[in-house]
Amino acid sequence: MSQLNKYKRFTITSALPYANGPLHIGHLAGAYLPADIFVRYLRLLKKDVVYICGSDEHGAAITIKAKKEGTTPQAIIDKYHAQIKQSFEDFGMSFDIYHRTSSPIHHDLSQEFFLNLYEKGEFVEKFSEQYYDEDFDQFLADRYITGTCPVCSNDRAYGDQCENCGTSLNPTDLISPISTLSGKTPVLKPTKHWYLPLDKYQPWLEKWIDEKEGEWKVNVFGQCRSWLKSGLQPRSMTRDLDWGIDVPLEEAKGKKLYVWMDAPIGYISATKQWAIDNNKDWQQYWKKQADDADDTCLLHFIGKDNIVFHCIIFPAILKAHGDYVLPQNVPANEFLNLEGDKLSTSRNHAVWLHEYLEEFPGKQDELRYVLTSILPETSDSEFTWKDYQARVNNELSDILGNYVNRIMTLMHKFYGGKVEGDGNIKLTDAKVNEKLGNLYDELAKNLESYRFRQALQNVMDMARLGNGYLTEQEPWKKIKTDPDAAKNALHNGLVIVAHLATCLQPFLPCTADKIFGMLNIAPMALDQEVEFANGHQLNPHFLLFEKVEDEAIEKQIQKLADKKAASAVPAEKAPVTPAKANVSFDDFVKMDIRTGTILTAEKVAKTKKLLKLTIDTGIDQRTVVSGIAEYYEPEAIIGKQVSILVNLEPREIKGIMSQGMILMAEDAEGKLSFVAPGYAMDNGSVIR
Repeated sequence: MSQLNKYKRFTITSALPYANGPLHIGHLAGAYLPADIFVRYLRLLKKDVVYICGSDEHGAAITIKAKKEGTTPQAIIDKYHAQIKQSFEDFGMSFDIYHRTSSPIHHDLSQEFFLNLYEKGEFVEKFSEQYYDEDFDQFLADRYITGTCPVCSNDRAYGDQCENCGTSLNPTDLISPISTLSGKTPVLKPTKHWYLPLDKYQPWLEKWIDEKEGEWKVNVFGQCRSWLKSGLQPRSMTRDLDWGIDVPLEEAKGKKLYVWMDAPIGYISATKQWAIDNNKDWQQYWKKQADDADDTCLLHFIGKDNIVFHCIIFPAILKAHGDYVLPQNVPANEFLNLEGDKLSTSRNHAVWLHEYLEEFPGKQDELRYVLTSILPETSDSEFTWKDYQARVNNELSDILGNYVNRIMTLMHKFYGGKVEGDGNIKLTDAKVNEKLGNLYDELAKNLESYRFRQALQNVMDMARLGNGYLTEQEPWKKIKTDPDAAKNALHNGLVIVAHLATCLQPFLPCTADKIFGMLNIAPMALDQEVEFANGHQLNPHFLLFEKVEDEAIEKQIQKLADKKAASAVPAEKAPVTPAKANVSFDDFVKMDIRTGTILTAEKVAKTKKLLKLTIDTGIDQRTVVSGIAEYYEPEAIIGKQVSILVNLEPREIKGIMSQGMILMAEDAEGKLSFVAPGYAMDNGSVIR
């Protein structure tokens, strides 16, 4: 029995995109496409579901963007909110509402939340020293400060996070901090803020998150455990900013709510607005119901960089308030890379969604298919234009599109597109029916476990099943020798096409609609019986997918290369480490190197360089001690796919038995980087 049946309603959220730039395919793969697939699946099951999203429009990055463009924060958010909203609509996202955090209803609710916690005495008020720009006479928000990351030595790290290694930072962690306003070194000055004592909630959070083991993704659970193991500290819920939501206290004039006190509440305020617009009760989708604590299932779809906020900070805020349901799951994805490099908005190394939709008109489903096929569900994955071309041409066109075209062509050729037989036409082949039923079961299991890549393959296996059945039956031959058998085979094939259209709806909604249109039937729910009435007339058919030509792909690859060249900064080449003495081939092949995924990571006590890792090698799960702590924070590498020497003789390091070695690249300056496959592979894949 499906676990979904125990809930009366579902509240699904996707991370609020920040309104200071356009969307790229990494955003889609992280937080939006998986959620859209899941929501469409719930609707096919006729569940009561609301799908919430909107623009995050506060914080320092907005004001920085405004200064760079010589305009106002309001102009920035209006520009990018409109662009993001339009891109989502053109792509076909099925939000019930796409809201914005600049709305009055959101400001009011965020202030209500703050006052609720304030009046309960949940905040700790204290002075702290924060960076201040004397030239501009103002305190500096985290994003107004850059410097060198203490973890990976990236010299462009921000005061809240290093975008190179993903480490969460405080401004005072930065080496050689610089104000982005004046370009000078800021000074430290005392200022008063209101802190949420996360340490107070640590025991509860540990118990609550421990209960999610085996249910939450391993990368999410592992990162949460690493954060908790490091010990939670009070976090300021207010900021010295000039853009955002006013702190609703007389003594806090000029201060704004911290973006993570504000942004996730945007899910709730958007639901309130949706409820007003649709005559619904928003509280049913967010607040605990007296008669049933598990009435509502709350799910957050996000990227890995937001795990701590959705799994620790926001739940602590909701717990402190007391009236709201907590998330049942946070199926966060890892990062999507692009053509062998990280996606980067600052370097313009990205496939922007609005540009894709302009340059590949009508090909939303092609992008949905490729991205779903490579979703970074538990480890980073990679998009390449050559792979895009191969998947569209060899899978969408040659398997799915070809099967539908074969059936429709033969039905029109032999019967004028009319379905005629004894009574209603159903699937009569018991063997095919059994296989189809098994694929339905696997599809449901994978969707409900957030394994969308595998679920899509279940649907493609239906197309493969149909192709195989058609090739085996050869109705184009039997039409002359056994016309009844030929007609039965094509009718069975037609029923499979209808099943395909039904199951494609969460993944490729435009394609599903096209197939239903050719079949001349209304879209179907998953529990509907697939059959055709005697005398049913099919509509004219057409090819579902066009082949992607080499010219289009080369154009996109060149476009990325031109962007990379334009943003490249010439640098003096570092000296290369001399080659070591030759070894024999026999010596080399003795090494058993495989792909593995980091499940847990924690610092080794009383050491600066060592991390204790648990790695899934595909063979087993083993402990490895690695000297990478100076370059990587534990929580930043959970879910990372690595190369591991699995047959290294175990040895004890600081009292821990280490069972292997992680392969790392080291540059002339001693910086370390993982040696990993270019795209996600099964753990245990042999490296030769």
